[in-house]
Amino acid sequence: MEDASQAVDGLHESPGPPKEYGRRQIVRFLDRRDYERFLQRWRIGAPRSGEPNCGIRPLPLIQAVSCPADDALRLTLALAGKTVCEEDAPVRTRALPKGAIVTDKGIPWGVRRIQAPQAWGRTTGYRVKVGVIDTGVDYGHPDLRHSLERGINLLNRMALPQDDNGHGTHIAGTIAAANELQGMIGVAPRSMIYPVKAFDHNGTAYVSDIVLGIEWCVRNHMDVVNMSFGMRTRSRSLLSAVNHAYHSGVLIVASSGNEGRVGDIDYPAGFGQTIAVGATNRTGRIAKFTNRSSHIDIYAPGDRIMSSWLKGKHREMSGTSMATSHVTGAIALLLSLRPGLSPGQIKSIVKNAAVPLRSAKAPRTAGELNVTRMLSATDQL
Repeated sequence: MEDASQAVDGLHESPGPPKEYGRRQIVRFLDRRDYERFLQRWRIGAPRSGEPNCGIRPLPLIQAVSCPADDALRLTLALAGKTVCEEDAPVRTRALPKGAIVTDKGIPWGVRRIQAPQAWGRTTGYRVKVGVIDTGVDYGHPDLRHSLERGINLLNRMALPQDDNGHGTHIAGTIAAANELQGMIGVAPRSMIYPVKAFDHNGTAYVSDIVLGIEWCVRNHMDVVNMSFGMRTRSRSLLSAVNHAYHSGVLIVASSGNEGRVGDIDYPAGFGQTIAVGATNRTGRIAKFTNRSSHIDIYAPGDRIMSSWLKGKHREMSGTSMATSHVTGAIALLLSLRPGLSPGQIKSIVKNAAVPLRSAKAPRTAGELNVTRMLSATDQL
């Protein structure tokens, strides 16, 4: 108990978060009992603020805290040998520069390409719970009015996770838009989107925001989670959270990144417990911008994808983010038919049912998403 008291001493007078991203640390406790003792002592004098970014941020899913770097140093010195520390690094949403606002809507080419409409006679993703950790969603968008649950705003817990960037709304539209006559229709139009706003208006978050988002998704029993963002560095804290979700039955679908790198993809897509997604274009070839490696599990449409945008509009965007939302929607269709499938079973079905890529130079480790083949594979189980 003395260690916990020493560790807490002075932390409540911390000046709060730095103004720039990347100047925080995640301190993970090696023993849960040490973590619980620390939290008990800290909460006695913790500020009654609803803002998660002030000072110490508990991360119970991975028995850790996020805090400013000077506080992290105090903690690790006070609890020598009982903690491990790493940067609470910035993470960014993954899309190329915005395309034009569009007026032609209906069923987007990517939704047709993966053969989602052929499945709607059997499954529309009815009531499958989809967590979308992103910039929030436009709650006033007519395409999404029947597809949205409240979710959570991790940046301001008193507010709705309202989108102030556009990226999250675009992702949600591809997954679950349900307004074909006046707007568009997504891959799984009767699935339910639970927006988890972890990213600010610039599309930037900390790793700790993502960990808290994953924790919320696990605690609220999401069936599948869309994570259209990435980072170059491998975070042990993020891996720990992804592992926890996987073993809790919550599958994470993640984008590989848009820098055109070969042999190297972003994290969390680089973790084996996710479904890693690359992007294809209208011809079924790998898009030039997509990162690619043997770690990619599936490719899906990601080039010039039309979807929902802020203020009820629609916009074309390109990126592995857009490809990821197609895969998440396809998994929602699958889970509506077979709700008991484990993350491992889903990943196997998605990969084994893929259509071979068209280019002769394409890697043979992954193909393109195909809903018809997915459902046929499921019927064989």
